[in-house]
Amino acid sequence: MTRCALERVAAVTRMVVTIAGFGVLGVVCQRPVAVHAAQAQPAQGAPAQNPPPADPPVFKVEVIETTPLPGLGLKPEQLPAPVQTAVGADVEASGALDLSDFLNRRFNGVFVNEMQNNPFQPDLNYRGYTASPLLGTPQGLSIYMDGVRMNQPFGDVVSWDLIPRMAIGSATLMPGSNPLFGLNTLGGALSIETKDGRTSPGTTVRAIYGSNVRRAVEFEHGGSRASGVHWYVAGNLFAEDGWREDSPSNVGQLFGKLGWHRTDAETSLSVGYADTSLTGNGLQEQRFLDRDFASVYTKPDDTDNRATFLNLTTRHDWSTTLGFSGNVYYRDIRTNTFNGDINDDSLVQSVYQPNAAEQAALTAAGYTGFPASGETALNTPFPSWRCIANILRQDEPGEKCNGLLNRSRTTQHDFGLSGQVTWRDWLRGGNALTVGGGYDGGRSAFNQSTQLGYLNPDRSLTGLAAFADGATGGDVNGEPYDNRVTLDGHVDTGSVFASDVIAIRDVWSISLSARFNRTRISNLDRLNPGGGSGSLDGEHAFSRVNPAAGVTFSPKRDLNLYAGYSEGSRAPTSIELGCADPNQPCRLPNALAGDPRLDQVVTRTVEAGVRGTRGAVSWNAGVFHADNSADILFVASEQTGFGYFKNFGKTRRQGLELGVNARKGRFTAGAGYTWLDATFQSEETIDGTGNSTNDAGRGLEGTIDIAPGDRIPLIPRQLFKAFVDVRIMPKLSVDIDLIAAAGVFARGNENNAHAPDNAYYLGPGSTPAYGIVNIGARYDLNGWWQLIAQFNNVFDRQYYTAAQLQGTGYTSTGNFIARPLPAISGQFPVPQATFYAPGAPATYWIGTRVRF
Repeated sequence: MTRCALERVAAVTRMVVTIAGFGVLGVVCQRPVAVHAAQAQPAQGAPAQNPPPADPPVFKVEVIETTPLPGLGLKPEQLPAPVQTAVGADVEASGALDLSDFLNRRFNGVFVNEMQNNPFQPDLNYRGYTASPLLGTPQGLSIYMDGVRMNQPFGDVVSWDLIPRMAIGSATLMPGSNPLFGLNTLGGALSIETKDGRTSPGTTVRAIYGSNVRRAVEFEHGGSRASGVHWYVAGNLFAEDGWREDSPSNVGQLFGKLGWHRTDAETSLSVGYADTSLTGNGLQEQRFLDRDFASVYTKPDDTDNRATFLNLTTRHDWSTTLGFSGNVYYRDIRTNTFNGDINDDSLVQSVYQPNAAEQAALTAAGYTGFPASGETALNTPFPSWRCIANILRQDEPGEKCNGLLNRSRTTQHDFGLSGQVTWRDWLRGGNALTVGGGYDGGRSAFNQSTQLGYLNPDRSLTGLAAFADGATGGDVNGEPYDNRVTLDGHVDTGSVFASDVIAIRDVWSISLSARFNRTRISNLDRLNPGGGSGSLDGEHAFSRVNPAAGVTFSPKRDLNLYAGYSEGSRAPTSIELGCADPNQPCRLPNALAGDPRLDQVVTRTVEAGVRGTRGAVSWNAGVFHADNSADILFVASEQTGFGYFKNFGKTRRQGLELGVNARKGRFTAGAGYTWLDATFQSEETIDGTGNSTNDAGRGLEGTIDIAPGDRIPLIPRQLFKAFVDVRIMPKLSVDIDLIAAAGVFARGNENNAHAPDNAYYLGPGSTPAYGIVNIGARYDLNGWWQLIAQFNNVFDRQYYTAAQLQGTGYTSTGNFIARPLPAISGQFPVPQATFYAPGAPATYWIGTRVRF
């Protein structure tokens, strides 16, 4: 080992000792991945100890894969869609916490709804389609990593905390309903390729410390031998207290890859492990945010994930024109949730006044603090005694206890394989044909239970010995209180696909593709098997051929026009099939019922545009139009407060996208604008209890009518992003980015007509527009050691990314209250309020990066 290398090891050792237990500073050594991209390579035989440059080399994307597996790489100008790409160096330089954060900052048309309000649990949206970690959320984006489908079979959810940021080599966002990426590709597909030891040699160590006691240590190491063997390993430990009260998170990730490469073949085995504990305290009522922006409504709200990932990939070129690629994978995911919520049934209940004998019995059991004569629900804060008394008296605690502790456990075993053969005949006719197939299987076990309890003054919950088990919780509305779920789900999807690309004189490119999917879903109810009334048992099958066609035209080398048509589909999930019977509605997410058939969602997308380059500037402009048929929506039933999933007639997402990027000298800059019109195109009646225009009115449970043209909630009409990265001096670089979004309609305001009255309905039915600025800086101490800093939301703007209309159980002073409003026709209205997903205030972190 050279003296220089020894000095670097010593420096890193001193730092690791300094930051033991996630201390103050950190280091990173990194050489960016250039998967399917060109970069300057060192000359053959160059000394290994030469330090890499302070900044990553310039990348130029040369080819883009149009399937989850590598094989047929096309030039960007051959794709009939505005594909967006980035490499690992882009993610690192942006200062983004993870991949979803980077996409939100830099990719046009991408935005985030922070419904969980945890940085690792975003609802990521693109063109109005979602990839979310929340069960029950309609999923419209497919996510792949090294050819492995990351949408989990049970609910098609995406856990962003299981994707290691440090190991990302490249990311490609493919717009539209590209059928080659399989199910859930309604609005787009995200394909991630990880690094390996050939493209990312050397060692990187990085650590940061900042606001809210955020601390993280990351490392990566890669290398290769002349024999073709290569290796790569990356790890991450992250922890923070969170900017909201009682919102800690911990993330541990480890990823490794071992492979063998030669000119005509390569094989690699990837192994990943993640152990995360995330607190996402979700939406908060508007009045509390006005007093304390960091407050939470109820707590806790914890999600723990533990996942193992194995993926074996291979590629072999039999000749210069014929090749094969494939993979075999296995994933094991275990998710536990623990959430504290207000019991909505308690909001319309009268306060129980125990008599002297009952008070004596309760006192003997250790419970005191009963209301004095004349006290009512209007002046008795946090009546824990009401819940305790009703449990002891077996007097409908499911209606009287004001708190619920909901627990769930999901175990998933996902596995599959895929392969494709590509024939390239560019010399004779310019034809490239790919044919392939695959199988994805999932075995899931889902368990859910609810414990009754009471709210404490700090809005935490205390659980008691009563449950929603049909016995100890008593009755609710005359029925046994039971929302337990024990469901096993089997999902099997087989598919075959083909794609043909025809190039004509380097001017025209015509692409044709299709994919056939067949999905079987089997649900087994462990509590009520047999398929009878109320059973979740069911067998479902869905199949479809999705086609696509496109054309590109390049009249000049710096100008390209494109147009395309594509179709995609998604099958209903076990969650949706478990709540689809109008005769047995359910109250999500606390219960499931019978499961008649739902039709699969089908999206048809048309888009066209123009793009080009002029010197160091590249630009694009395009329009898109996507119609969803048989969309799945949660609608109200005649039984108030309940509903069921139903196929909705049609929804539409259409818009305009503009983008420009430039790189010259010390400057790199870019900007993107999206106008997005997302509307319902059919009539429907849905639950509208929180909406001032519902048919019951004045705080009562009722419905609202959706009309064609009403805008879909949580989707902003306008988005604008811009960034600039400039080297101010030889050793100092600064990057600045702006994210601006129009306001959105709140969930519950699907008819866009809600208006507050400051009595029964508190707050508007939408969020205001917002814009935030982030600044990052990098300073090179020498050729291998760099100081880094990041300052997010530098102007400390208070903003909201999402909203929802729902009942509130608190007074303006923060005390729980039941029956706060006078009765109307024998019913007690509940105040309805706007709940917001608040964005993070000004935060910063600092650290260091070292490259070997």
